Amino acid sequence: MRSGKEHWHRCVSRRATREGRLRETVGTVPGLAIMSQVVAPPSMSTSAGDPALAVALAEALFSTVAAAVRGKDQVVRLSLVALLAGGHLLVEDLPGTGKTLLAKSLATALGGRFGRVQCTPDLLPSDITGTSVYAPVDGSWNFRPGPLFANVVLVDEINRASPRTQAALLEPMEEHQVSVDGTTYGLPDPFFCIATQNPYGQTGTFPLPESQLDRFTLVLAMGLPDRDAEREILTGRGGTEVFGTLRAVATPEQVAVAVASVRSVHAAPSIVEYVLDLAAATRNHPQLTVGASPRASVSLLQAARAHAVVSGRTHLTPDDVQAVIGSAFAHRVAVEGSVDTRAARGVITDVVAGAPVPRP
Repeated sequence: MRSGKEHWHRCVSRRATREGRLRETVGTVPGLAIMSQVVAPPSMSTSAGDPALAVALAEALFSTVAAAVRGKDQVVRLSLVALLAGGHLLVEDLPGTGKTLLAKSLATALGGRFGRVQCTPDLLPSDITGTSVYAPVDGSWNFRPGPLFANVVLVDEINRASPRTQAALLEPMEEHQVSVDGTTYGLPDPFFCIATQNPYGQTGTFPLPESQLDRFTLVLAMGLPDRDAEREILTGRGGTEVFGTLRAVATPEQVAVAVASVRSVHAAPSIVEYVLDLAAATRNHPQLTVGASPRASVSLLQAARAHAVVSGRTHLTPDDVQAVIGSAFAHRVAVEGSVDTRAARGVITDVVAGAPVPRP
């Protein structure tokens, strides 16, 4: 019979061997790293503090994505806002409106990897995060990463997944990491999640809790293209036929630098006060039972900075705040006790109309 000390040393040895094999597996997967081994992105010749670089990158990304996603310039711009703000995007719309094309075009333009999750009621958390697989040959456990380990991830019909599986997205979206079997793995940088959802009440849907909705920087609807844009899609001048010709105009490392640059976009004190006034107005509005949280205020300011960059500027104006507040607050406030993004947009429009606009 082994002594307690001998048994302890044997267990420690097995654990060290297992962690070593995990690190060997991690080393073979691009963009995957155990958090204790995460290092800074490779040094680049560009400065992470220069928003002008982000402006040029946003222009190139917009031109590339808009070539495939026809007639949806505002949707493309807001998608880039969510990306450069370092956040995530929720798209509410019906199938066939170009949500997947938008996500794939973004992934192609930034030169990164694309992952897709098709949500169903029987989808398990391990199906999206990855799992440890036992190898009977040598008795080791090797981590197999899931589709989350990509630069742009499309989570299609997110509200068809069970609440348990929806919860598995909270850590990746907030902390850009995944924890499996006691080991934490860093996600690629940048990590941008585009989720779509069907109207709640359709067969097989589960409501997204407020904690999940709060992880999305913006929420928007694709909508149907106008007649001219649909004609371009039908005649091969847009849509999937053009997507096959898209080429990367950046690298994931350059996009990560641009995201960091957006944080240095100048926001005058009057603009900060304007954001605070708008957030306070939602908390006191008679039609809203739940107003915007401090996290929503932070997200609004960062989204406004990104909107300035996408608009070709390196400083904020009140127009930037007004352009994104509907998409930034609609899913973070409650109208008569429930989340209703369409009704919330109307209330937020009233809030903006009643708030004094700072003078330049």
